[in-house]
Amino acid sequence: MIIGIDGNEANITHRLGVNQYAAELLKALEKLAPRREHEWVIYLSQPPLPHLPHERKGWKYVVLHGEGLWVLRKLTPYLWRNKDKINVLFTPSHYTPPFLPKPIVMSIMDLNYLKYPQFLTKKDLLQLKIWTQTSLTNAARVIAISESTKNEIIKNYPRIKKKISVTPLGYDKNQFFYPYPKTKIEKIKKKYGIKDNYLLYLGALKPNKNVEGLVEAISLVKGKVPDITLVIAGKKGWLYEPIFKKVSELALKESVIFTDYIPEEEKAALYAGARALVSPSFWEGFGMHVLEGMGTGCPVVISKAGSLEEVGGTAAIYVDPQKPMSIAEGILSVVEAPPSRYNKLKKKVLNQARKFSWEKTARETLKTLEEAVGTKDQEKC
Repeated sequence: MIIGIDGNEANITHRLGVNQYAAELLKALEKLAPRREHEWVIYLSQPPLPHLPHERKGWKYVVLHGEGLWVLRKLTPYLWRNKDKINVLFTPSHYTPPFLPKPIVMSIMDLNYLKYPQFLTKKDLLQLKIWTQTSLTNAARVIAISESTKNEIIKNYPRIKKKISVTPLGYDKNQFFYPYPKTKIEKIKKKYGIKDNYLLYLGALKPNKNVEGLVEAISLVKGKVPDITLVIAGKKGWLYEPIFKKVSELALKESVIFTDYIPEEEKAALYAGARALVSPSFWEGFGMHVLEGMGTGCPVVISKAGSLEEVGGTAAIYVDPQKPMSIAEGILSVVEAPPSRYNKLKKKVLNQARKFSWEKTARETLKTLEEAVGTKDQEKC
């Protein structure tokens, strides 16, 4: 079987969310590839970056140069000619070709834009709605990254219920592990001017992540733990200005550190050195950052919302993202925990993290791709 993949989401230097998922999944699929009788063709708009698997026999890249509506203008006409003789196309995002003579498999991270339309511009919202519905209709199989996302898809698009499979995500155990070297932790703290007692938020700065609510919670926490620092590690997304305004209004400039985008190689040290990772999102399709943090033994304070309960299991501290006081109480339950209880929290998150791996994700994804081809063959009979 020859499998085609739209690899553009993975071919990005500063990777977050779907980009990180696509890149890690490509690496995991390539590791599985030598064990299976499959060939892989990865389609890109630009030459592959160094973090992607190297080209070899059975794993090749096809670069179709172009920008703007690349899927429609470049990928779709190329695949209609099918020079590479692919049997199935996998797109790890909402954006698939409108129609192909071969089966299409797509991934859905979440349907945040339907739940919180106010967080997007009208143009982006309209594009997501139209393209997602078209892609879901034409796809032979749909991969949801969590049961929560699957339920949201069924709620909004009930006709495609039988197409959906769930493949939870993983984390790199060679990068996020425990115990993490103290020298690397101290080095990263020195780089960003971080004091010992700090909490970490890691992710993009955008409304659905509820960073404003976290900042309000920190102002409450400081009443009991004056030396606490909040490190906000992530690049600016959209509608991020209110976050900085909130920090200023609450006089927290000395207690909040903005690092901007964090390179992949610096994440583990930040997780490992933090008293806790705090993620009070209104909604998450999965929460890779939570899984990575747990892999380093960092206790997690997360929202009881979306898929986060699937990731955190019984190891996480859960809070109500709508209530800053609830977030503050969750944080204090970790920050003020005696050593014995804190160590138990660390053990619990480590055990929970071990349930996930990118190899599992890759195996389930490949199974879905194989099923999609089988379904198409059956339709011809």
